[in-house]
Amino acid sequence: MSSLPQDAQALCLLIFVLGLKHGFDADHLATIDGLTRVNQRRGARGARFCGTFFSLGHGAVVLLIALVVGALAGRWQAPTWMDAFGTWVSITVLTALGVANVAAVLAARPGEVVRTVGLKGRLLGRLAGAASPAGAAAVGALFALSFDTISQAALFALAAAQSGGWLRVFLLGVLFTLGMLVTDGVNGLWIARLLCRADQLARIASRVMGLVVGSLSLLVAGLALARLGSPALDQWSEGEELALGLAVVAVVAVAFLAARGLSRVVRGSAP
Repeated sequence: MSSLPQDAQALCLLIFVLGLKHGFDADHLATIDGLTRVNQRRGARGARFCGTFFSLGHGAVVLLIALVVGALAGRWQAPTWMDAFGTWVSITVLTALGVANVAAVLAARPGEVVRTVGLKGRLLGRLAGAASPAGAAAVGALFALSFDTISQAALFALAAAQSGGWLRVFLLGVLFTLGMLVTDGVNGLWIARLLCRADQLARIASRVMGLVVGSLSLLVAGLALARLGSPALDQWSEGEELALGLAVVAVVAVAFLAARGLSRVVRGSAP
């Protein structure tokens, strides 16, 4: 995402879709999974809303970063090396996440529910034990302090500051947060529902989602690597961020529906 559309409506829609896509990050999925499991075991009433609280904390930091960058936009420019550095960081992290999630599915025993793997979730695993709405929001805020989140917030803040000032920066930050709120909130509700049942649906859905998250991570990493080596592909993909983001969201949604349908077929054919 080296450039953003200048049209206001297209820019707003793109930022919302990027928020949706960001909510499907493996670290988000893995951490919300952990938060929901811990809180549900403890009987916390708000266990199913852990994804919502997580995204609100995450979004608050994104909004703060965007406003700071927007305020400094006239006096600071990102160094030219940062774009290439960020690309290689993304490729490395996405490849590691993809391999880890596919490996987790392949290593799972037949009756085991597979948990999505996230790198920050592994490094900060103890935080997934937060047992209150404020705790879940704090975990989300802490996870926002990463290179990929900060770079996305900085990029759309700079674009908005140049065309509409701090009000547009604030609006785009809210839209990004709303996108995350949709995916993270739904994910928390879905995990809570799966935890209430240890049947074929939970086992199949966890495998399908693990493979989809892993495969998408590897695919996006491969695309970023191909863009570095092919100027023609890089030029073709310029301005296609909205379509690519929508494609990721659609693939994950279809995977979830496919998991539900497959579990019904298997359950219906069982003796």
